[in-house]
Amino acid sequence: MSQQHRYEVERREDAYPLYTLKDAETGSAVTICPERGAIAIGCTLHGTELFYLDRATFQDPQANIRGGNPVLFPICGQLVGGKFEWEGREYAMRNHGVARNRPWDVVSTSEDGEASLTVRLRSDAGTLAEYPFEFELEFTYALRDGEFHIRQAYRNLSDRSMPFYAGFHPYFRTENKDLVYETDATKYLDYNDNAVKPIDGPVRLTGLKESVALLDASERRIAFPGPDGGTVVLTYSDAFRYVVLWQVNGSPFVCVEPWMALNAALNTRDGLPELEAGGTLELEVAIGYAR
Repeated sequence: MSQQHRYEVERREDAYPLYTLKDAETGSAVTICPERGAIAIGCTLHGTELFYLDRATFQDPQANIRGGNPVLFPICGQLVGGKFEWEGREYAMRNHGVARNRPWDVVSTSEDGEASLTVRLRSDAGTLAEYPFEFELEFTYALRDGEFHIRQAYRNLSDRSMPFYAGFHPYFRTENKDLVYETDATKYLDYNDNAVKPIDGPVRLTGLKESVALLDASERRIAFPGPDGGTVVLTYSDAFRYVVLWQVNGSPFVCVEPWMALNAALNTRDGLPELEAGGTLELEVAIGYAR
């Protein structure tokens, strides 16, 4: 199959405008909804759908989408009391930040050597009320050789250093909540009792309400059993220092989430990354599936 006909970007309507990236040779497709926080709502690799999606939350414009791969910016997780203080002022911000609940602009698409969609989010009066920094995010979602890549550019348009810790929140389909993860992390922080625990075999999420965070991985890769007997492989840039695991009892998914910093880092300032005025940080996350 020629490269010209292998890759395709299809636009269609399903409650919102959707863009589906297609790789015909590997039977792969990724669907993105720019209007709903630029979320990828579906990720089929080599014929297997990896993502869980609660369609009711996707179709409800007031709901946080339960499923797909929400974008987390400028924070991952929660703030203490939903608030933080910066430069003598207090701000309220929702869990996981401002990017996942706002429409992103479509910049371009491409079918040249990959199927890709580039989207952009810029700060505005609404974001500045929650997070007092001017920014621009430009993400390229790309499907190439049966792998899903998210190339990210975070730009600080403010005249001072900008604190942020971005991440992703992919919901992976699984009935088993007690998976064995291929990772070189040896311990995790259990947010259910705030204890640090060793990783010895499966990480048991069954019954847990809160998440757990893998703490000391040096390799920016994690793999775990996926649906249909294959293995999901996540790789990510060095800035993503942690992987957070979360589930909901009775729902067939586990979230495996690359984060730049831990919960409430904007409150504690512990390990809080900052981007210099006028600076750009470029990162990448990739999802693969091997049988």
